[in-house]
Amino acid sequence: MSEELDVLVFGSAIIDFICYTPRLPKAGETLHGHKFQMGYGGKGANQCVAAARQGSRTAMVAKLGGDTFGSDYLRQLREENVNVSHVHQVAGQSTGIAQIAVSDGGENNIIIVVGANNELDANDVFLAKELFSEAKVLVCQLETPIAATLQALRCFKGVSIVNAAPAMEQTPPELLQLSSIFCVNESEAAIMTGVGSVSSISEANRACKRLMEMGANTVILTLGPLGAVWGGKEAPGKFQHVAAPQVSNVVDTTGAGDAFIGALAHNLARFPERSLDEHIEAACVVASQSVQLPGTQSSFPRA
Repeated sequence: MSEELDVLVFGSAIIDFICYTPRLPKAGETLHGHKFQMGYGGKGANQCVAAARQGSRTAMVAKLGGDTFGSDYLRQLREENVNVSHVHQVAGQSTGIAQIAVSDGGENNIIIVVGANNELDANDVFLAKELFSEAKVLVCQLETPIAATLQALRCFKGVSIVNAAPAMEQTPPELLQLSSIFCVNESEAAIMTGVGSVSSISEANRACKRLMEMGANTVILTLGPLGAVWGGKEAPGKFQHVAAPQVSNVVDTTGAGDAFIGALAHNLARFPERSLDEHIEAACVVASQSVQLPGTQSSFPRA
């Protein structure tokens, strides 16, 4: 393993089953879709692939099922130039899956069954200690057991990003305190802070303030087409808005958040001399490119 590992992702790998429909179904409703496709997803793997496609040297610590989906996923990660020395298939477990509906307007809803992802534990941090000592940036999410994620954060000495998705109503304070950067979108911020809704820049500022009061060091709150708002403890009460490029042809927003996180990790690792404003702006550009193509990993641009 090279000593020049840029981004290490500790997290999930999930197979996507995507149905494209005119609109999202209501509760109890059956709709006819007009297209189906399978893809490679899971927030962890998505973010790792997004960073790799930007040019980072990446590695992943993850668990796949002992099934054909797991074998296919391992092959796919290798093709994306991801180091998979610590991506293991678990006998008797199924690979995680996500059922995704995407409307013609680009909106989506998602149900996940995490399967083998639940087998990721604190011992996997110890087994991958070489990767943890070499990487410049660590990325974690909440689709795998929280105890393992906390252990990963405790053991990492570089810049760490926690993408708090799916959101937790009762967020462990240690999760916020251990991460260098705590990144959420509008709905996740609303759930975690109990503010009701976050749909404007001023509401995002208030949510960032609340998350820092809860223990976060630096918060990035993504706002889709509005870009992102961020703030840090070094300048309490001061929040910056970073605009996103305007996109007229939105096709599929499913992977945009993961494209943002992967690009953010890449820029933090490769360009440490640049400001966080610049890193966020670059990540917004990558996310805006991803929404113009269908799918998750398949939509991520290459540098």
